[in-house]
Amino acid sequence: MSLVRRAVPEDAPELVRLRKIMLDSMSPSSDVSWQPVTTEALRAHLSDPDGELAAFVIDSPTDRGRLAACATGTINHSLGSPGNPSGTSGHVFNVCTDPQHRRQGYSRACMEALLDWFRQRDVRRIDLHATAQGEPLYASLGFARTPAPSMRLTL
Repeated sequence: MSLVRRAVPEDAPELVRLRKIMLDSMSPSSDVSWQPVTTEALRAHLSDPDGELAAFVIDSPTDRGRLAACATGTINHSLGSPGNPSGTSGHVFNVCTDPQHRRQGYSRACMEALLDWFRQRDVRRIDLHATAQGEPLYASLGFARTPAPSMRLTL
């Protein structure tokens, strides 16, 4: 029996807790003002089983009501291009394992479930941003660096 399950709306606070851990590992911040809004947005997304956002989680084996790991993804629609005529793509984000549960294959299991979810929806191009710590996992799942530069504007 698999430890991985699809997240439900009640998991939203724990998904946000894990997101904070992940974000702090890249750039520590004491700002938690975003958490209530994010929790409510996640609840709404997770309440739609046919929606275009899904998260896969593993419950903590030691702390009832807590999550040990997660991986989240969305389906995005754009115009077609060579190699992706439908223009449909996936984006993986919020992959995190609670520090006390690392090195047990939990992130891998969550990622494999998320990739299966994408396959079931005929999403064949999937992107993500990898940290140096996460890159070996993603490479072992078949992800490769791309030459496309990334830029951002915050309005």
